[in-house]
Amino acid sequence: MTAADAGRGVAPRSGDPADCNETKNVGLRGVSVADTMVSNVDGDAGRLIYRGYDIRDLAERSTYEEVAHLLIFDRLPNPSELERFSVRLAERRRITSRQVAVLRDHHPDTPTMAVLQAAVATLVADDPVPGDGSKAAERERAVDLVAKMAALAAAWHRIRRGLDPVEDAPAGAPPAHAADFLRLLTDADPDPTLARELDVALILHADHSMNASTFTARAVASTRASIYAAVSAALGALSGELHGGANARVMEMLQEIGSLDRVDAYVRETLAGGGRIMGMGHAVYNTDDPRAVILREMSKRLGERMGDPSWYRLTEEVEKVIRTVFREQKSAEIYPNVDMYSASLYHVMGLPTDLFTPTFAVSRVAGWSAHVIEERFAEATQKPQLYRPASDYVGRYCGPESCAYEPPEARG
Repeated sequence: MTAADAGRGVAPRSGDPADCNETKNVGLRGVSVADTMVSNVDGDAGRLIYRGYDIRDLAERSTYEEVAHLLIFDRLPNPSELERFSVRLAERRRITSRQVAVLRDHHPDTPTMAVLQAAVATLVADDPVPGDGSKAAERERAVDLVAKMAALAAAWHRIRRGLDPVEDAPAGAPPAHAADFLRLLTDADPDPTLARELDVALILHADHSMNASTFTARAVASTRASIYAAVSAALGALSGELHGGANARVMEMLQEIGSLDRVDAYVRETLAGGGRIMGMGHAVYNTDDPRAVILREMSKRLGERMGDPSWYRLTEEVEKVIRTVFREQKSAEIYPNVDMYSASLYHVMGLPTDLFTPTFAVSRVAGWSAHVIEERFAEATQKPQLYRPASDYVGRYCGPESCAYEPPEARG
């Protein structure tokens, strides 16, 4: 084994068939697979940048509409551009009878992420610019996807509860994307404070460089499949509990713990049994996840405002205990990630737990779309070929030759 192999975590192989039981799964950690101008995660400094802008500034001063425009069109919009973009989102934040029929065709117990994945794939039938392969047309599809993801998630949430989707549009100026998502869920005007908190949460989740779902979207886009196919595949990746599904697992953990006096025992017993504490640790950040820092304060603030600070306090105690245990047992630091405090925040907002990951998708679709566009059009990437990573075969060998085929009756 070479020094380079050791650095990549490659296990030595003796050539003995017994050695073939060893498999390699390094998850492409530290392997650069593409250039990107969409976002940058600085794991050592704890910074997240969207097209040059620090996430902390965007969360404090911007809106999700501005951020979606930034990601898709590569610039923050001026006032007239923002108004046009908001109008386009509002117009497309409606679904057709055919799309409603696709949702109604699913059993009410079908996981929302699975329904979204299926529904998004069928949006190609309503392509707003059919047959146009230009970059401008792809951006139009991206706007459509940002709008439709919110509409589909809200419509399915109502359909599975036996309610009809909200079809009417609010009068006057187009509403903010986050506020209208809440209205489409509840058929009621949302609390402005809740709407703004959700708006910031959507900003924080809009992109995160080459994570599992984004890599999935780019891999599909590299085959020249449609943006709808790429985003549908990304939804499948996001649904996993180690990716977007982690925020729901955090809430389930908090509900299982139930009270502050049970946190220490729960954390220690879980770790001693080889279990995971969801919401802690990150594949890239070696310090505070800047999104978690912002979400921690949001969870505290909203919990106090809504008269229900218990979920924030419970989350804070879980973080404190697991960090203590890591220092005691591993002499190491561990930090909360974006999922830890988004769970209590969404819960206090009134979102059901099984809507946490779909809400993540409502935000992240802007980032996925930006990466798909970059994969297909950005000259700076200089990557015209589809993804085709290599793998090391560690399976069965029959000596120096391949195994000889035997008919079924000759097999022992």
